[in-house]
Amino acid sequence: MQTLNINFQIPSNWAELGDKQLRYVFSLLAGDFSADEIKTLCLLRWSGTKVIGRQESGAYLLKKGKFFFEATPLMLAELLPHLDWLAAMPTAPIRPAKIKRRAALTADFQGVPFETYIVVDNLYQGYLTTQSDDLLDELASVLYPGVKTPLSAENRIAVFYWVASLKEFFSNKFSDFLQPVAAEGDNLLGTSSATAVEDAMNAQIRALTKGDVTKEAEILQLDTWRALTELNAQAKEYKQLNAQLNAKK
Repeated sequence: MQTLNINFQIPSNWAELGDKQLRYVFSLLAGDFSADEIKTLCLLRWSGTKVIGRQESGAYLLKKGKFFFEATPLMLAELLPHLDWLAAMPTAPIRPAKIKRRAALTADFQGVPFETYIVVDNLYQGYLTTQSDDLLDELASVLYPGVKTPLSAENRIAVFYWVASLKEFFSNKFSDFLQPVAAEGDNLLGTSSATAVEDAMNAQIRALTKGDVTKEAEILQLDTWRALTELNAQAKEYKQLNAQLNAKK
């Protein structure tokens, strides 16, 4: 009897996914698959393993390279925890490089005008409130300039994951200004009402212009990272000042 050792080499996080792998995940998310089914299909696809058939015993006949072997459902289930990260939001921005042959903006928004980020955030917050697919299509038109809409469900999911992962990334990088969870009105990530989002955006612009409306156009063209860095520094200084004042009470 011959013993075979079959190695399953698969990505260990979102950042390791290539463009085709990312699109495959989004296509599964757009389908009627359970979380475990998505993990199983990704496990087989990414490890280069094909299902040939099912034995009378209930085991699957699989083919990997030139080798054929059997695997029970339990054996496959024991491998699924290695893909649990698929159920979590990416901690760094991820997105397909193109949608309908239209190139995307920079994934992490470095070099993207602050005005564009404001538009994206408004549309994203609007989607969270209304769940309107039209807003995801509008987001796509900003993120993939020139793209034709309406989008497929797969591409809408891709757009949502990009912005959600970008917001998560910013909430960690600019943590004094943006926080992942907060009461409504405290910061952009916690707001849900359209009025609250608009007020927050206006407050950001006022903070950057120091109240000088003649500088607004210049501020809107700032690199997103530069604008958020300044806002984060102001938020940090404000927190430190408050802490000092409270300590004197």
